[in-house]
Amino acid sequence: MAKHKPIYPLTLSLLTLSLLFSSTLQSPLNVWPKPRTFSWPLPQAILLSPNFTISSPPHQYLDAAVTRYLHGVLNEHHRPLVPPAANLTSSSPLQTLTLAVADLIAPLHHGVNESYTLSIPAAGAYASIAAATPWGAMRGLETFSQLVWGDPARVASGIFIEDFPIFEHRGVMLDTSRNFYAVDDILRTIRAMSENKLNVFHWHITDSHSFPLVVESEPDLSGKGSYGAGMEYSPENVKTVVEFGLEHGVRVLPEIDMPGHTGSWAGAYPEIVTCANMFWWPAGSEWGDRLASEPGTGHLNPLNPKTYQVIKNVINDVATMFPEPFYHAGADEIIPGCWKADPSIQTFLANNGTLSQLLEVFVNSTFPYLVSLNRTVVYWEDVLLDAEIKVNPSVLPPENTILQTWNNGPNNTKKIVSSGYRAIVSSSDYYYLDCGHGDFIGNDSTYDLPPGTDQGNGGSWCGPFKTWQTIYNYDITYGLTDEEAKLVLGGEVALWSEQADSTVLDPRIWPRASAMAETLWSGNRDETGMKRYAEATDRLNEWRHRMVARGIGAEPIQPLWCIRNPGMCNTVHPF
Repeated sequence: MAKHKPIYPLTLSLLTLSLLFSSTLQSPLNVWPKPRTFSWPLPQAILLSPNFTISSPPHQYLDAAVTRYLHGVLNEHHRPLVPPAANLTSSSPLQTLTLAVADLIAPLHHGVNESYTLSIPAAGAYASIAAATPWGAMRGLETFSQLVWGDPARVASGIFIEDFPIFEHRGVMLDTSRNFYAVDDILRTIRAMSENKLNVFHWHITDSHSFPLVVESEPDLSGKGSYGAGMEYSPENVKTVVEFGLEHGVRVLPEIDMPGHTGSWAGAYPEIVTCANMFWWPAGSEWGDRLASEPGTGHLNPLNPKTYQVIKNVINDVATMFPEPFYHAGADEIIPGCWKADPSIQTFLANNGTLSQLLEVFVNSTFPYLVSLNRTVVYWEDVLLDAEIKVNPSVLPPENTILQTWNNGPNNTKKIVSSGYRAIVSSSDYYYLDCGHGDFIGNDSTYDLPPGTDQGNGGSWCGPFKTWQTIYNYDITYGLTDEEAKLVLGGEVALWSEQADSTVLDPRIWPRASAMAETLWSGNRDETGMKRYAEATDRLNEWRHRMVARGIGAEPIQPLWCIRNPGMCNTVHPF
């Protein structure tokens, strides 16, 4: 008997593989992100009438979405890589999709209800979406658009979907200071975000490298701090982006990083910027004595009254341009050496002042002004968690403050929420899209390691590259109690632009941001609680294919052969 025992595990593995292969051959209907509940008991489809219409109540931004989706479903004629196993019935073509919206005046703010139900009857001329708000109706329209394929166009029928997100904040952060992106690049990104049911475009507009935003009350900031007249964002450009976001159900959250990362302000106001235009890491000095963590030095001086005159003008103009109730004020990576390089700060420190007190002076002079403009202030976690320079929590009341975490994975998320603050998760261990592409320091000896030795992380401080699987499998509330998890608003993938511009924008973001989009919308686990990344692979392949057809340059995740040979690139072996 003993010599036959290996047959049973082998038989089970072959049986499992056979079931996996046979089930995958029956290509499911692809919707990304996967809805919360999806009922399609008899896979079938009906034709979409050439005269198909969408009926909806009047609403400025929903009207634009209806027009967009109507054009899309009638003209996209999407050809799936593996056609859905749905029988085309002889029922009359679908004539109308009717939208019902419970609350037409709900603004696109954090916490708005994005729920919807979608019903497409097995036979009949009318389908329906019932949504709590116009923004939920937009999510339902996107789902409906993904249920349409083929030429002539057909749509899944006998289907019912009830859907709403797990997390209310689902975002993409783009840095437009280190390299410039045209407005069209930003609009295309927002469109792709909407199609992935992401709802926050976090615009990291300024940094030490350039100040591309035209602030009308302080025109010299962009005039002397941008890369040039063709690489600025005018108030009209901002209005275009904000309105486009509203038409797509995407909030535009501005970030003007300060007091660090402000070297670009020195062109207009050199007197308020410490250590501007200095070499970032002087030869022979220790890393702790650097002036910046990468080339591009400069911090605002909290002791100069002129600093706050300029800042309040900037904040007021930005708050006017961006109606979004959240305002990101940065406050990350205060480097001691940069402040210590200034004579007035040297005197402050010589009189027993500390750098943390200096940061408190700055926050106490800016935070109340932001709150007076009815803004909830978002800071990077450093403002409270930095090892050297941080403020006392009493300075930042949790009701007006949100902290965005990027260091130390779930541990810092835990620190934030256990202190009573709301958190946005952008952990560099999982959500930084620039990681793994090396670094931009031209004389970095990290790249000159002897052949045959461990090449380390290839010069990327946060390497390796964050794969879509890494992103998909991350649980942003890992290690939290149920009460702590309620303070996690959601997450953002982040594309810092030291080595990115419009030429690589789409493949750096997509489809990896799609992976996060699904986990924040409906989770990364199936009904039994198991991670569903294996099942998600084929769906993500199909979704990436549709995104590319829609003009988004998303990178591939597998060879086409894998998609055309379902199941053959998967594994049943546990690791």
